[in-house]
Amino acid sequence: MQWTHRQTMAGNCSSDRSRTVMTIISEERRGAFLGLVDRHWKSKGFTFRATSKNKLAAYYVSPDGFQAKVLIGWKGQAHFEVTTPCVEKSDVAPPTTPPNGPDYSKLPATAPNVTSDFWSAHTPISASSATPS
Repeated sequence: MQWTHRQTMAGNCSSDRSRTVMTIISEERRGAFLGLVDRHWKSKGFTFRATSKNKLAAYYVSPDGFQAKVLIGWKGQAHFEVTTPCVEKSDVAPPTTPPNGPDYSKLPATAPNVTSDFWSAHTPISASSATPS
């Protein structure tokens, strides 16, 4: 699965950091993707807060007050956003982790353009499916 950074947004009291997945997540696999994120975040102590009416976005809060969101957008593109709790205004350092694929962080948002044998497949996930990559 390939992802890229999006611009960091510094507000009056908080900062947002975003990642965009460049791998196409098929309609048949989106629920499994969101379920995987849900289980991972809950295993790290995050509390589920809400989901969107269309079930393509979910909202969480971390034990230390960070708000996290995952949403599946146009063409099966996943977006992650984390917002800090209210903090004293300061410069926000750029991300230290390089993207897992091309860096689109300085470009306008693009549609997902990477296919995956697992995540882009148009078959539902069964218990015997391979582990995602």
